[in-house]
Amino acid sequence: MKYNIITPIILSACITLTGCQSTEENVNNAVAEQSINKNNPFFSSFDTPYGIPPFEKIKQSDYLPAFYYGIEKNKKEILVIANNPATPTFENTIVAMEKSGDFLNNVANVFYGLTGSMSDEKMRAIAKEISPKLSALSDDISLNENLFLRIKSIYKQKDTLNLRADQLTLLEKTYKGFVRGGANLSEEDKNSLRSLNKKLSTLSLKFGENLLAETNSFEMVIDKKSDLAGLPNDIIAAAAASAKAKGYEGKWLFTTHRPSKNPFLTYAENRELREKIYKGYTMRGHNDNDNNNLNIASEMASLRFQKAQLLGYETHAHFVLENATAKTPDNVFKLLNKIWPPALQRAKEEAADMQKMIDAEGGNFKVAAWDWWYYAEKIRKQRYDIDSAEIKPYFSLEATQKGVFYAANRLWGVTFKERFDLPKYHEEVRTYEVNDKDGSFIGIFMTDHYVRESKRGGAWMSSFRKQHKMTGENVTPIIYNVLNYPRPVGDQPTLLTFDQASTLFHEFGHAIQGLLSDGYYRSQTGTALPRDYVEYPSQVMENWMTEPEVLANFAKHYKTGEVIPKSLVDKIQASGKFNQGFGTTEYLAAALLDMSWHSLKTSEKQDAKAFEANVVKEIGLIEQISPRYRTGYYSHIFAGGYSAGYYGYIWSNIYDADTWLAFKENGIFDQKTAELYRKHVLEPGGTEDPTLMYRRFRGQDPKVEPLLERRGLLKK
Repeated sequence: MKYNIITPIILSACITLTGCQSTEENVNNAVAEQSINKNNPFFSSFDTPYGIPPFEKIKQSDYLPAFYYGIEKNKKEILVIANNPATPTFENTIVAMEKSGDFLNNVANVFYGLTGSMSDEKMRAIAKEISPKLSALSDDISLNENLFLRIKSIYKQKDTLNLRADQLTLLEKTYKGFVRGGANLSEEDKNSLRSLNKKLSTLSLKFGENLLAETNSFEMVIDKKSDLAGLPNDIIAAAAASAKAKGYEGKWLFTTHRPSKNPFLTYAENRELREKIYKGYTMRGHNDNDNNNLNIASEMASLRFQKAQLLGYETHAHFVLENATAKTPDNVFKLLNKIWPPALQRAKEEAADMQKMIDAEGGNFKVAAWDWWYYAEKIRKQRYDIDSAEIKPYFSLEATQKGVFYAANRLWGVTFKERFDLPKYHEEVRTYEVNDKDGSFIGIFMTDHYVRESKRGGAWMSSFRKQHKMTGENVTPIIYNVLNYPRPVGDQPTLLTFDQASTLFHEFGHAIQGLLSDGYYRSQTGTALPRDYVEYPSQVMENWMTEPEVLANFAKHYKTGEVIPKSLVDKIQASGKFNQGFGTTEYLAAALLDMSWHSLKTSEKQDAKAFEANVVKEIGLIEQISPRYRTGYYSHIFAGGYSAGYYGYIWSNIYDADTWLAFKENGIFDQKTAELYRKHVLEPGGTEDPTLMYRRFRGQDPKVEPLLERRGLLKK
């Protein structure tokens, strides 16, 4: 499953009015004095090509002084706006707020960008100290009465100000953001909200720390070669290299990181070891140790309900979905419940097929969750004469990256030139200069592909700088993709599974939206979209990967250079709907678990184990399948920004499937369709209501039927 972009704390232009709330009053002055110096790169403009952060010069000790100074600097900027004696106007209040906070944003973009991929004890300690303070600062600005009165007076005049569409959106979102941030609360309730937000910030950080520690602590060391039966040679070689790096000379190491876990579950013949690694993965955060996340999740759900009630919402889900395209929990449940029955029925049929194979082989056991991947692969091979190991040699990481660039070039004429002379935060990062079809510079694109212990799991996109024009020039974006692929072993390149290759296309779909962004205000550009719409462009991008014309360009055998045979392409396409019962059901179960946690109408803390078990029972999930994310390691909703929003992947899929119909009808590289898609979907970001922009592109609202048909779930 692709991680959508997990956005770190992206600071709004307005941060604080009342101070940075540092641990001691004298810290502010001391820090401010010591931190304005030439040795801290954040205190001068980045004197680098394209303004890329000078990563090699930034020390971990630079972050806290820069954060504290940035908070104080932003405080002064906001005080000027809030105390301006002039009549409030769109320019002197809304735009001024949007333009403030550059210094703090700059520090946060670098720091939170690296905490996802270059985390260590020191970085986590910095995050632990600064995150609650940033949360408090955000509250300070949202709860400032003087500033809100200025915004409110402008908002009341919105229909007479002759604002552009993006300006009207900015005004409305700013006003609504303040209301949702507690601006209309009493002073007592404002203090309660500050307390709730501080607790949530701290708990979210702790949840992520526990999960990282839990993931890194699991090791399955194999010392008998016979236990490797069934595994492809490249997986065995990677496991040997991992073992050697950890001091297990002559052995093989497997972990719960996906590039290690997934192949083992898919190919390993040793059922006992499959069970061990499966449980190692699905029990993360559920074990009776210091990394147990169940109490944290339960407390966060309670605090979120209390916050929603304080702000006048029935549940946390109601609060979140007000800003989504789905609008209400009822609409989400209607969609999920429409897809759930056919998906569950298909999953039951798939489980029955596996049991038949097990019985035919003389296996004296009932198919279990740790058998699913293994027997799904065997049935795929039997039914479609296709072996995942047969596909991988055609999907080297290098070739697949070129395939992504080829598709983007054919669609929009953009080009990617690798640069080896630009700053980067890790030696494995690759950097590209991106230009438009007319040769004009678009931005910088970075890729960070390989798994490492300092990197959280999954895949995502974000930016070190967003595109905008609000300072009088077109500020170009610096976009990055982070993934978790195994490193190449020896002379052999990293070979990707079909799903891993698809993930690369997916994350690039986010990246191309960030790169082609063409907006005026920073808070609206790139992927600044509702959670249930932001995955749409990334999911659309996946479609090009399986098209014969695209495959012929990049899917070449890493040894022979032979283009992937048409017969194999036909098999891939024929098997496209295979195992969709499992894929759809495990996803929907996780989405329903998320919605259940955040539709709670009580502040009473739940027994997380019992709560999850009850959800699973109520929806009728079969025992051979677990929710894709269980409560203890559900970082999307407890350590990321997806609470009451994980359904967004399937919601976005509706737009994706409908969009792909347009390309299939007109031609996958039809220039008119591509330009309309660029103009109305990729470039505008969050400048308007996404549903309006989609109608301009497609001429209609999307329908759910193309999605059901694609997954083979449409009743015939």
